[in-house]
Amino acid sequence: METILELIDSITPYAWVHAIIIVAIGLIVAKAVEKTLITLIAKIASRTDNALDDEIVAGLQRPLFSTIAITALKLASLRIEDALGDDMLEIVGGLLDTIIIIVWVLFFLRASGLFLSNMGRNQRRYLFAQPDTVPLLRNLVTVFLFLAAAYSILVAWNIDVTGLVASAGIVGLALSFAAQDTLGNIFAGVAILADRPYKIGDYVVLETGERGEITAIGLRSTRLMTRDDVEIVIPNGVMGSTKIVNESGGGNTRYRIRTSVGVAYGSDIDQVIQVLEDVASNSEGICSEPTPRVRMRGFGASSLDFELLAWIGEPAERGLRTHQLNCTIYRRFAEEKIVIPFPQQDVWVRELPSAEGSA
Repeated sequence: METILELIDSITPYAWVHAIIIVAIGLIVAKAVEKTLITLIAKIASRTDNALDDEIVAGLQRPLFSTIAITALKLASLRIEDALGDDMLEIVGGLLDTIIIIVWVLFFLRASGLFLSNMGRNQRRYLFAQPDTVPLLRNLVTVFLFLAAAYSILVAWNIDVTGLVASAGIVGLALSFAAQDTLGNIFAGVAILADRPYKIGDYVVLETGERGEITAIGLRSTRLMTRDDVEIVIPNGVMGSTKIVNESGGGNTRYRIRTSVGVAYGSDIDQVIQVLEDVASNSEGICSEPTPRVRMRGFGASSLDFELLAWIGEPAERGLRTHQLNCTIYRRFAEEKIVIPFPQQDVWVRELPSAEGSA
């Protein structure tokens, strides 16, 4: 750059001509970079299967061209410093720097949106990029970029930001004391979205006994729809500190159900086991893998206690499939003459009181 400026000085002594030449050279360089460097990067990006890098490279043309051209304008303004004056030169420099900052902020906003959208379409690869976390990440990135842009613009205009930062710290401290419960729920919500102990659509059981489907995960609260179609709104601070059983967690959504039944003493236990296995194998909604199984659990007061264990596809089907199994078991036991006993007591009278004693 110094060599170029010396060459321009040797051509003409007029400052305005210097400025025009610098602007012209800047535009030429900007166009050359756009045609060569951007084209080269675009060719490299086109070799990948992902279209994300192609879109980002395409969006890089405008901010790169604008940066080089505006830098040339800034250098040109320095050549005519005497004509502009110190105050006007500072204003021009602040305006040009502000334009550069805005151009790059807009680029990073668009690039981050494309990147987050791409992660949202590849949820298996990016586990944290779920429908409920992508908007949160986009908002956080937007807020961060706007704060960084505001700080950079203030610095570009030579404004002392020390007082503003101190004031913001005091205001933030006051707000944190006034809304500590809300902030606690927000931080817990961020932790839940990052750790992902559950997601939308999961069936969970809370430590207090509520069971239902997660319908929404917000920054402040989580919404749970019970099987009675009653929505429960739970603060994230509570969800972050309580014990949660996620029935939909793990590698798949299959859920194990257990049906207990007692048969009378003297029943053929092999027949009972065969009938229960047949009921499970031929029932709608019961998974064939893992295979349903029957276990004899003990000797009751008036019955032999058996338990049928089977798997269903979704935890939400627990009530329906248990109902169907119980109805089918009762019908089959009636057909097979298998007795389901009910609690009863035998009273033995050792001797009756005599007639005289009763008189």
